[in-house]
Amino acid sequence: MKKILSVLLAGTMAATLAACGSSSTGSTSAATTAAAGETSANSGSASSDLTWKIGSQGPLTGGAALYGEAVVNGAKVAVDEINEAGGINGYKIEFKTADDEHDQEKAVNAYNSLKDWGMQVLVGPTTSSPTMAVASEAVNDNMFMITPSGSAVDCTATANAYRVCFSDPAQGTKSAQYIGQHKLATKVAVLYDSSDVYSSGIYEAFAKEAANQGIEIVDTEQFTADSKTDFSTQLQKMQAAGAELAFLPFYYTEAALVLTQANTMGFKPIFFGVDGMDGILGLDNFDTSLAEGLMLLTPFAADATDDATVNFVTRYKDAFGSTPIQFAADAYDAVYIVKKAAEAANLTPDKSVDEIGTALEEQLKTLSYDGITGAGMTWNEGGDVDKEPKAVVIKDGAYVSAE
Repeated sequence: MKKILSVLLAGTMAATLAACGSSSTGSTSAATTAAAGETSANSGSASSDLTWKIGSQGPLTGGAALYGEAVVNGAKVAVDEINEAGGINGYKIEFKTADDEHDQEKAVNAYNSLKDWGMQVLVGPTTSSPTMAVASEAVNDNMFMITPSGSAVDCTATANAYRVCFSDPAQGTKSAQYIGQHKLATKVAVLYDSSDVYSSGIYEAFAKEAANQGIEIVDTEQFTADSKTDFSTQLQKMQAAGAELAFLPFYYTEAALVLTQANTMGFKPIFFGVDGMDGILGLDNFDTSLAEGLMLLTPFAADATDDATVNFVTRYKDAFGSTPIQFAADAYDAVYIVKKAAEAANLTPDKSVDEIGTALEEQLKTLSYDGITGAGMTWNEGGDVDKEPKAVVIKDGAYVSAE
């Protein structure tokens, strides 16, 4: 089915940012290094000068740079750890990044530049529309690609493409399940961006699952890309409908305006978002006290106390001076997923891109991976991951586990 869909992919690509859960303030400290596409990690191994060449790409400049920087930084932490431990099957990793500016044409150019460098595996792209554009190109090379955060359905339509984050529909379904199973509210209002595939896809899946969870959607409001500054009318209707919880499946820039305007009118339900909400605590000129109590669905919580998460967060902070968001955690897991699959297939970097891609795709059919964004991760034939979500809540200006 994926091979059939790959033929149709180019005609179905939609411009949408990715979104895949999160859990803290944004990372910006690696912009200069990442945007320059600097190669990291030592080359060579104990027995050969051969190295693995892993590439990563995303928006390292522009409005979505927070997400791209998080992905390349998270991947770099994993690469450095793996090299310190001896590499993959005894071969070190070289790591190179490219800036796609969240643009489809530039994303393909970035992919081609990494391919010309000798890339064998792509951890990326970061956002959905570049992921779909690159997948339609990379499938011709059978380049194995695993996007940490491309959440649109068609990001994994080609046979060579997999993801670490939830798809848009999965976020909507799992949000409804979490709200219902944790009895957060029975009367819910929804505000979504009807002009955005990401937001609309999550809303549609949420609405479908809500009835199964005993949730009454008392009001549904919309906005578009051309009308996303004044939400007073929508908020008044949501408040009048008696909403106990407001579901906001869109990005943190608009969410900050919603929270500010809701506070002005005294509307104080539980606000619940998804991965696009991540970054709100790092938004310039936003009063973060207004986000107190905000919840969002995510498979990663930076305050978790398990050894793997503590190690990742500590190393990330030491390297980049900030707390990692979920995009970084997904990228970290993505590199380790590649490592586990390559070791299971007994791969070495002297193989061709096509041979490596075929072997990794075969391993993902049965691979189970325990990572910092989920235990027992598995992938279906469409390249989508199955793992359990968590929720975080903003408390005292920081993300903490809601469990």
